[in-house]
Amino acid sequence: MAENIAQKLSSSRIPALGTPILLLSLLAMMTLPIPTFLLDMLFTFNISLALIVVLATVYSQRPLDFAVFPTILLVATLMRLAMNVASTRVVLINGHTGPGAAGDVIESFGSVVIGGNYAVGLVVFAILVIINFVVVTKGAGRISEVSARFTLDAMPGKQMAIDADLNAGLLTQEEARERRKEVGDEADFYGSMDGASKFVRGDAVAGLLILFINMIGGVSVGMAQHGLDFSTAMQYYALLTIGDGLVAQVPALLLSTSAAIMVTRQNSAHNMGEMLVTQLVMNPLVLYVTGGVLFVMGIIPGMPHIPFLILSSMCIGGGYLVKQKNENTQVEIAEAANQQPVQEPVVKELSWDDVPPVDQVGLEVGYRLIPMVDPAQDGKLMGRIKGVRKKVSQELGFLVSSVHIRDNLDLSPNTYRIAIQGATVGDAEVYPDKELAINPGQVFGKLEGIEAKDPAFGLEAVWIDGTQRDNAQALGYTVVDASTVIATHLSHLLQSHAADLFGHEEAEQMLKALAKTAPKLAETLIPDVVSLGTLVKVLQNLLIEQVPVRDLRTIAETLAEYSSRSQDPAILTAAVRVSLSRLIIQNINGLQDEIPVVTLAPELEQILQQSVTGSADDVVGIEPGLAERIQMSLKQLVSQQEAAGQAAILLVAPALRPSLAKFARFGIKGLHVLSYQEIPDNKQIKVIANVGN
Repeated sequence: MAENIAQKLSSSRIPALGTPILLLSLLAMMTLPIPTFLLDMLFTFNISLALIVVLATVYSQRPLDFAVFPTILLVATLMRLAMNVASTRVVLINGHTGPGAAGDVIESFGSVVIGGNYAVGLVVFAILVIINFVVVTKGAGRISEVSARFTLDAMPGKQMAIDADLNAGLLTQEEARERRKEVGDEADFYGSMDGASKFVRGDAVAGLLILFINMIGGVSVGMAQHGLDFSTAMQYYALLTIGDGLVAQVPALLLSTSAAIMVTRQNSAHNMGEMLVTQLVMNPLVLYVTGGVLFVMGIIPGMPHIPFLILSSMCIGGGYLVKQKNENTQVEIAEAANQQPVQEPVVKELSWDDVPPVDQVGLEVGYRLIPMVDPAQDGKLMGRIKGVRKKVSQELGFLVSSVHIRDNLDLSPNTYRIAIQGATVGDAEVYPDKELAINPGQVFGKLEGIEAKDPAFGLEAVWIDGTQRDNAQALGYTVVDASTVIATHLSHLLQSHAADLFGHEEAEQMLKALAKTAPKLAETLIPDVVSLGTLVKVLQNLLIEQVPVRDLRTIAETLAEYSSRSQDPAILTAAVRVSLSRLIIQNINGLQDEIPVVTLAPELEQILQQSVTGSADDVVGIEPGLAERIQMSLKQLVSQQEAAGQAAILLVAPALRPSLAKFARFGIKGLHVLSYQEIPDNKQIKVIANVGN
């Protein structure tokens, strides 16, 4: 109900007019004569506003629940200064008529509060200013400054922690968005409080200056213009000025106290009263010791016995009551626990909730690697994994699933394990306090450390101390930290197993994205051209051979062209590869115009073609001895091309390409198998070797 009322008020026209009306009111108070009755109402409203702000500060659950406080502080300060200008005008014009010249409120504060003695009033006013300016305002301003600085410094860490929880699946997108907004609001609030505290400090200085200016000006006006003697002028104008100053300083002190309470509050969901009772007097020992000290002070000769002994009795009695209450609460809890019947555990019927889903991508770490994935311990791995997901998703063309991270005490302390679809695809041992120096192929010396291999690419490496980093780089090693090692390994495995991560859900999301740019094509593709299952299979075939699927428009247009000839995913994949030939060649050979390739001898190619009798994905039946010789020859050529810094490409007939690609994929790492049709027209072929001669 309250929320609906607030929404109706916020949607009305009143807030839109509130700011202009306030500005006009402040301007009117500074420029136009104000009747004394209206001045009394404004001073009373100012005191009421200060009391409301103090109580709202005390009873708010968290500082952010009263986030509008800095704005209220500014408005109240400006209004109080405007009223000081208005009251100054009234005092100087009508002050010669007596203490009631500026209204009942100022007269009451000048006569009742300080007893009509302006000397006492000056002392009281000076004390209030000292309390406000030196104690409350200065302390609140310092706390505001420190809180704002610490909040801004901690903001990146809080944002990373939210991203880490989101990547780990602990938060939904909505919850993460809400927490990010809360972090931003907290930084804005403490920054605003730091600025608002300067207004409060300036208001205290202004109040002191206004007092002396009004007193000197009032006495001068009374003596020069109205013929009053010095004593009478001092009596009239001093009392009016001090009353005016006290009327302004009391709410100013209340607002300063509110600001101090607000910036010293903890950002927890408890109001101030609950925290005071819970943390201050709920321990009976505190009250007992305090009562004993007061009793000793009360029986000392010369001390006021009655006040000390009364307060001592109250503290000891309060401690006894608190102790009894705590004991009764413990007894009630114990009785409630004993009264609960002991029930035999009920065997719950199994349901699908008892079958946990398989994580698409999982990372398990040993206990020594936990700090690497904990943002609270300055762990960098979560940020690296997020970057890996983004990079791989952009390269492949679909959103890679979140990586669910958990600790596994069954693993060795320094071991991590990467699983895809519940099956382990890679593991390794890393050392968080060391760095991995990788041998890229040519180095100029050896390093002392723990010998190992790079988990991603199997290169020779050494785990070294951080002090050897510069020396290792000078010797030609590539040096990375443990987080980078795991992130690189994960990136390599995600790209290698991209087809396992792609399914119907990812295909549906890609079709939705295609519908934004080519709505007609997306509308007719499924199911008029091909079924969703066929599309998924074609895209998986491309991913298996490390072909990105981000150009879904070209893929869809090719399927629309060839679907009338065949619905075989292998044949459709071959047609799509031809359409994506420029992208495939660019990923393999870059932008070079000349493509170095290896071909098969005509006799060998004829033998292999005779072995293919079925669809395009049939495996060529090669005699084992011949297969071994072909594999050895191709491996040798791959090594030569890698040494020369060039890609190893085997160019074959279109009918042989799928089978030989599968043959190379499981036996010859680094070999790319292309068909003649997949060479773009603007590229030239350079045959560097012939297999089978």
